[in-house]
Amino acid sequence: MTDTFQSSQPIYLQLADRLNRQIVSGELKPGDKLPSVRETAVSSKVNPNTVQRTYRELEASGIVESRRGQGTFVTENEDILLSIREKLKQEQIQNFIQVMHDMGYQNEEITKGLQTYLEGDTADD
Repeated sequence: MTDTFQSSQPIYLQLADRLNRQIVSGELKPGDKLPSVRETAVSSKVNPNTVQRTYRELEASGIVESRRGQGTFVTENEDILLSIREKLKQEQIQNFIQVMHDMGYQNEEITKGLQTYLEGDTADD
């Protein structure tokens, strides 16, 4: 995990987002044990209390489960995992569209650009 954080968002939320992405991408699989709070704090160069808050947030969302004396594990509940995957997809789409609109692009231009890109022709016309 990289230790570069943006000042625009609390670190615990950025850590949660990174872990969500690792789970959605399959880097962390259902049932996998997360690194300990201390390990994550050291590797991320943050306070252990920040990591603990991150883990609590993820547990509250249902994406991880804490097991007393064993650690924190990625949920095996497929419905929760699919829901998180869909949520992350929608957030990325919203962010992309907002940035494109902020730059002055219209929906038609965005759609055409995406279609061209997905078809493999990335040359500008």
